[in-house]
Amino acid sequence: MTRLTDLFEHGLDAPICLTWELTYACNLACAHCLSSSGRRDPRELTTAEAKAVIDELEAMKVFYVNIGGGEPTVRPDFWDLLDHATAHHVGVKFSTNGVRITPHAAGRLARNDYVDVQISLDGATPDVNDALRGRGSYATAIRALENLAAAGMDNVKISVVCTRHNIPQLDAFKALADRYGATLRLTRLRPSGRGADVWDDLHPTAAQQRELYDWLLAHGESVLTGDSFFHLSAYGEPLPGLNLCGAGRVVCLIDPVGDVYACPFAIHDEFLAGNVRDPGGFAQVWRDSELFGRLRTPQHGGACASCAFYDTCKGGCMAAKFFTGLPLDGPDPECVQGHGERLLTLRDPVLLPKPSGDHSRPARACDESPLTIVRKAHA
Repeated sequence: MTRLTDLFEHGLDAPICLTWELTYACNLACAHCLSSSGRRDPRELTTAEAKAVIDELEAMKVFYVNIGGGEPTVRPDFWDLLDHATAHHVGVKFSTNGVRITPHAAGRLARNDYVDVQISLDGATPDVNDALRGRGSYATAIRALENLAAAGMDNVKISVVCTRHNIPQLDAFKALADRYGATLRLTRLRPSGRGADVWDDLHPTAAQQRELYDWLLAHGESVLTGDSFFHLSAYGEPLPGLNLCGAGRVVCLIDPVGDVYACPFAIHDEFLAGNVRDPGGFAQVWRDSELFGRLRTPQHGGACASCAFYDTCKGGCMAAKFFTGLPLDGPDPECVQGHGERLLTLRDPVLLPKPSGDHSRPARACDESPLTIVRKAHA
């Protein structure tokens, strides 16, 4: 009997997990930002170009897209693009720090059955969250959750990047999600973008990884993880979700200027497959990219093939290996059997790959406090 994951390994006609970063513009400068966002790129896709991509996705029968950034809601045409997508049968799941989720915006979202909202929050308390995301960002996120709850919005998620500082707060995060009728979504800290600079200090310890694994098993389907923690399955029992690297097979990223990468966590020329502005558009890149073709060929496990747990962890995350300087056919840097630890000690920091593009603000985290922006919106 063919397993679903076996089909995924050879790729599908369309991605089932497409991330689209609409803009690099952001009012925050989070220390672990995957896309090193801050400033808008003047080359970003125009409204007409973005709508053309949405029309392609509809034709390919892509049933939803994950919208991110940067902060997508600061793009002036965000609401226009959201309405265009949902009117063309492409559902939208978008991640936001909450800065533009006013009561009016929350009501508008609650009336659209094809929209999910993810509020980013990396601490269950202001001190833990704001140390990573910036002063006042916790209060902004909570205000957004309150507005969405008051509007009766379904499908709200609280999205948490797991670090060694917030692993002790797992129960508190779940309680926070329950308080606002939201679903908790936990994701892995990747050494991508600005995250590469803080990964060594922030990624969960080995003991915390075990704590996280046990907690996820105990909470089962009530907490979402996507494909974030399939490397933890080497502890024994597979976790819910896609337990393999879907890069270029069922997953990809479109960045603000239309470049298509194999994975949202691998923004580097090594994983650049094409651009939606090229002849044939996104569909041509997805179906005929040489890079995606290579990723869809059977993987043999390399140095991990002899490990008894390879069938459950599949060697771990490609992006995590690449940006920590480990071979792509070797163990995950956070391999729970400890196979990545020795290789990490042999790294030459000077030779580590650098993420493509730094859009960080040159002077300070915010040109204007997110709280100030919200107060202006209410004025």
